[in-house]
Amino acid sequence: MNVEVILASKAGFCFGVKRAVDEALNTQKKFDRKIYTLGPLIHNTDVVKYLESEGIYSINLSDINTLKSDDIIIIRSHGVSKDVMNLLKSRFNTIIDATCPYVSSIHKKVFKYYNKGYSILIVGDETHPEVIGINGWCDNRAIISRNGSNLEKLPNKLCIVSQTTEKQSNWDNVLAIVSKKCKEFIAFNTICSSTELRQKSAGELSKKVDLMVVLGGRNSSNTTKLYEICKSNCINTIHVENSGEMPDDIINIKTKVVGVTAGASTPDWIIKEAIVKMSQDNNVEVNEQLAYMEKNDNQIIVGKIIEGTVISVSEKEAFLNIGYKVDGVLPKSEVTKSENEDLRNLISVDQKMKVKVIRRKDENGNVVLSKIEIEREKAYKEVKEAFENGSTLNILVKESVNGGLVANYNGIRVFIPASHVELFHVEDLSKYIDKELDVKIIEFEEKRKSTRIVASRRKILKEERVKKEEATWESLQKDTIVEGEVKRITNFGAFVDVQGIDGLLHVSEICWGRVEKPEDVLKIGQKVRVYILDIDKDKKKLSLSIKKLIDDPWNNVDIKYPVGSIVLGKVVRFASFGAFIELEPGVDALVHISQISHKRINKPDDALEIGQKIKAKILDVNKVDKKIGLSIKEVDEI
Repeated sequence: MNVEVILASKAGFCFGVKRAVDEALNTQKKFDRKIYTLGPLIHNTDVVKYLESEGIYSINLSDINTLKSDDIIIIRSHGVSKDVMNLLKSRFNTIIDATCPYVSSIHKKVFKYYNKGYSILIVGDETHPEVIGINGWCDNRAIISRNGSNLEKLPNKLCIVSQTTEKQSNWDNVLAIVSKKCKEFIAFNTICSSTELRQKSAGELSKKVDLMVVLGGRNSSNTTKLYEICKSNCINTIHVENSGEMPDDIINIKTKVVGVTAGASTPDWIIKEAIVKMSQDNNVEVNEQLAYMEKNDNQIIVGKIIEGTVISVSEKEAFLNIGYKVDGVLPKSEVTKSENEDLRNLISVDQKMKVKVIRRKDENGNVVLSKIEIEREKAYKEVKEAFENGSTLNILVKESVNGGLVANYNGIRVFIPASHVELFHVEDLSKYIDKELDVKIIEFEEKRKSTRIVASRRKILKEERVKKEEATWESLQKDTIVEGEVKRITNFGAFVDVQGIDGLLHVSEICWGRVEKPEDVLKIGQKVRVYILDIDKDKKKLSLSIKKLIDDPWNNVDIKYPVGSIVLGKVVRFASFGAFIELEPGVDALVHISQISHKRINKPDDALEIGQKIKAKILDVNKVDKKIGLSIKEVDEI
């Protein structure tokens, strides 16, 4: 007869129970003497007996007075009340708290909302140690309901939590009642995701088999619930603690498919024994099941990249099934550097992911994993390729230090020297903090202990400027008008930026009038319209003019300044033969020394001063040679 045995995809030790057992065994090895657990560590007789053989004994709360203060006591995964915790702390020097993190989280929620004035409702079994412990964090005043049947009157303000191993259907029933009877409530579905998945897996399997075997302790709440779920789907369901309780004739002629599941307190070796027993004297296909159980023999090496499946996740850590004898723990710090991020928003149960082993065993006996290290390894490779290929990377500036900026690229430290941040000197580098910059890697030096990575933004900016300049040189045309910005001023003129190109505005091209100092006319940053006099694209020279945009004042000088008229002007310079008088910008007239005064003078500045305003008579106008003759003598006032 051919019989197929199928092991539920989620069966056996849950994270919390496994953690508690590993904690107890590690503590015993560390101290090498008797260790005591407050109540049976887990609801499995075989495991409890095994722990006793290892020097780990179960005691009741009433027995603690028989122990010494230096004895070591372990709090089991179910957790304890606040009063019991305080009592233990007052009596013992060393307490190992193996409370399941999910249960600890419930304690915190209950304590927080009870102190905020909420009444507490616990969905679960009032006799279960976990529920008793939870109730102790609200002064033992919680309303406890298994399925909502006892919820007749409810307070107006209610906080609801659940025993981690409760059935989802019971939670749904209670929540439906509360939503109708309570005005204000807050609900936390604290059924452990591992429990929910185990129940779902068992429920689905029990619908497909001829016989369902549920393995686990008689006193195990979660195992009892598994049995109830399976029994509702498969009438031929049995509950046994181990293979020794299994009937010899468990498989009969009508049995073709056998399903196996196990409670959270059932270790792998009990599941394996049960499967092996069913295969004895029967033609049972068990290869896949035994292979599943043997996967604990996988080798774990620091630095190795492995694939795991998420079995539970909290705000600060996730646990993965990595096919090893212990689970892998993935701390939030090894997933994200954001302290405010909730890990549950980044990772979900049943998610498969690649991780790197960074520690074979932590203080709880778990393999420590990292996702960041895989990303860091990938980032190093990308940075090195960017260095070799000259490609661009986008980095985030984290801080300003003496001499430059420290940035981050997917966990990799990158340094940008101050001289490589811009094309110009930057006085205050702090303004770049928390900004993303495109850079090129200019140095990648791998050392034994560290890798030096130096980047440059200046290099990219220079390349961009060159491309922009090339495009500008192509677009600019001689004898056209463009807009520019005054960038620098010298004694011979000014340099004007025209679309990224520096053009020279010679002092003689600033205006028609005489300019002694360009800064008297122009200012740095001033926007000006300029005329392109000449372009030399080969030598990269650009000649500009403002004067070209202004009409030549000599064009109609004979009309503006008729001969014989009296004109008001300003003395602007002297020569040995006379003084030059500015009539308007660009139009200077000459007063010969003989026409300055009726008195005899040796030089013009004997009678005149620079900047002095004078009246003079226009003697002659030569438009072609751009000359005007004046006489001060012939004006009555002189």
